[in-house]
Amino acid sequence: MITIYHYLKIDALLDLNETIAAKVFEGCTYPWEILSGIKDEILRLGPTLAKEDYNKIGEDIWIAKSATVAATAYINGPAIIGKNAEIRHGAFIRGNAIVGEGAVVGNSTELKNVILFNKVQVPHFNYVGDSILGFGSHMGAGCITSNVKSDKTLVKVKLSEGVIDTEMKKFGAIIGDHVEVGCNSVLNPGSIIGRNANIYPLSMVRGYVAADSIYKNAGEIVSKNVD
Repeated sequence: MITIYHYLKIDALLDLNETIAAKVFEGCTYPWEILSGIKDEILRLGPTLAKEDYNKIGEDIWIAKSATVAATAYINGPAIIGKNAEIRHGAFIRGNAIVGEGAVVGNSTELKNVILFNKVQVPHFNYVGDSILGFGSHMGAGCITSNVKSDKTLVKVKLSEGVIDTEMKKFGAIIGDHVEVGCNSVLNPGSIIGRNANIYPLSMVRGYVAADSIYKNAGEIVSKNVD
């Protein structure tokens, strides 16, 4: 019997109305299952984007006409930059990246194989790799997703009830809608952050952080709903 962890399912973490890449999640149970399909989804979706709204730049890069892209930013395809997004000075988009509408990719931030839902902010010195960031989530300055284990073994999602073997070598984090990650925090491979959670600055996170909670340290995670 296969155990389904309902709090990790796509609809428990992410509002698919807030990304143009909703189709890639079809038929999947957990959001990390789509990480290997981001490139193909961009190549499928890009040519369908309205020419009055998007420019195709170079090979397999689509940038919304309403987006702001600094002259010093570097974008490697395949990539889609959504409407009213802001790509700031020194940003480095390595490829296989979907940047949602109204999202901010800031100074010295690097993206690789990611989906940023609408209104995501990764504005200062962030690394986001092999990850999905939900609607309205924000990573403070210096936050990173660590996407490969130091011993190079396959990534597992660690839960209080057990362990899920993802069978993936590269998997950073899934950050739910409206999550706030404090400055200089590290999300270790396979981290899942539930909707509306807050992560204290300087945190080292591993495993699952429940929705509507505050992560102070590994031994102290409290509910926002407790008076």
